[in-house]
Amino acid sequence: MEPVQTHLQKVVKDLFAVEVAVDLTRPDAEFGDYATNVAMQLSKQLGKNPREVAQQIADALNTGKADLGEVSIAGPGFINLRLIDKAVIAHLKKATTLPQTLAGQTSVVEYSDPNPFKVLHVGHLYDSVVGESIARLQEAAGAKVHRVNFGGDVGLHVGKTMWAVLQYLGGENPEELYAIPQDERAVWLSNRYVEGSNAYEDNQEAHDEIVSLNQRVYQLHADNDHGSPFAQIYWTTRQWSYEYFDAFYDRIGTKFEKYYPESITAPVGIAAVREQLKNGVFKESDGAVVFDGEAVGLHTRVFINSAGLPTYEAKDIGLALCKWQDYQFDQTVIITGNDIVEYMKVILAALGQFQPKLAERTTHITHGMVKMSGGVKMSSRKGNILRAVDVLDMTTEAFKASGREANESITQGAIKYAFLKARIGGDIHFNVEESVSMEGNSGPYLQYAHARAQSILHKTKTIPAPTITELVAGERALAVKLTEYADVVTKATKDLTPHVICTYLYELTQEFNRFYEKNRVIDDEREAERLYLVKKYATILKKGLQLLGIDAPGQM
Repeated sequence: MEPVQTHLQKVVKDLFAVEVAVDLTRPDAEFGDYATNVAMQLSKQLGKNPREVAQQIADALNTGKADLGEVSIAGPGFINLRLIDKAVIAHLKKATTLPQTLAGQTSVVEYSDPNPFKVLHVGHLYDSVVGESIARLQEAAGAKVHRVNFGGDVGLHVGKTMWAVLQYLGGENPEELYAIPQDERAVWLSNRYVEGSNAYEDNQEAHDEIVSLNQRVYQLHADNDHGSPFAQIYWTTRQWSYEYFDAFYDRIGTKFEKYYPESITAPVGIAAVREQLKNGVFKESDGAVVFDGEAVGLHTRVFINSAGLPTYEAKDIGLALCKWQDYQFDQTVIITGNDIVEYMKVILAALGQFQPKLAERTTHITHGMVKMSGGVKMSSRKGNILRAVDVLDMTTEAFKASGREANESITQGAIKYAFLKARIGGDIHFNVEESVSMEGNSGPYLQYAHARAQSILHKTKTIPAPTITELVAGERALAVKLTEYADVVTKATKDLTPHVICTYLYELTQEFNRFYEKNRVIDDEREAERLYLVKKYATILKKGLQLLGIDAPGQM
């Protein structure tokens, strides 16, 4: 779009001595390749009828056409633009070259954020899929991206788990841990957390012991204790969690550069909060340290409790400072559930009081709950969660129930696309049967579309033409759609919206189907030119799927 926008802006400036940002959209193919409402934007400023303004712009464009073949006016003053075929071909040749809008920038993408000692659930899977796609989009735009993960290796949930672990082991007997099979450790720990949570609520004696154990965990970090029996149990089971996380992330195709445990960020956060207490950013209240959110239209939150322990708030302040110290980023993107929207507003408001640059460079993206068909609300405390691995398993079973076998690549393609095709923000309704469909807007459908294009290319020994010099009827619509790729990716990167990639790829496959139904490729006099289009289509489809973290198989 950029060359057309630049040309339009120059025409407007020459006509009206006004500088204006011209927005272009892609109308239905019957109207043109681009459309703009710039005449309606200018009409009030110029005191003219928008169609009159549009006509002046159209006349000027028709006089110095450049790459434009047809300029027309529609409705109250929309200007429709159609490129000459030569311009379409020129754009087509460089269709996969993405503007490096983030070149030289550093981005930190924080996502998934599971707590050690607990199991990865479907929400973590969704976060991981979205975060990986956003990281890939930013990398494609030239940014240096650091993928990081934050989790609570200290806190009450750890005290609950440790209480149940000690009950299971018959006391502080770390040697008993070796009896637990390696492939059962993650589930074993998750079960202990559920037991500890129930005991904390139902048994006062257990409640008090868990509170004490929570403080012991903080203390072993303060003392750097790795040798005591209690410390050995803690460090061993903590490591089990990280090994479990690594294995799962490797399976779904994401890899974190760094885990930030709360045990590291908490001391940094406490120090910063206490320092800023002296500067008036925070204040004391009933023995605790709080941020007065009401003063900035939010709500007040505790950052250090009356026992002197950091809350989640202080740990998040520490996390922000740790990330800044490590990366000096231009942007950090944090992806979480929308249950902490107001919480994060307070965190960033507090941070902005003493680190304004850091707060300004932080983007918080939120989403709703992942709801399965029949919707059951999940709780890791009660143990009725849907684990991330369960989603993979049930999707595999859905393929089998449909009479088709699916490898890991196809299974994950179904899940990732189902998660990514909806705009990030609301609840995610995951219908496993729809996700494995080969006939609708699904991951397997797009994967099959790529495999089908590859099969066409393999039907001939003809090498697709390195250039294409003209378009004939039936080819143009596909060629134009292919040229949209870079604009779509640029928009998705700017707005952090992977779903627009999904929408584009699905529309692209539909356009290709129309092309292929009406235009013979193999053994046609334009075989070379059409194979060129097929190859471009397959390349863009593959690149688009890769931006979503989805494999593009050569055959299915």
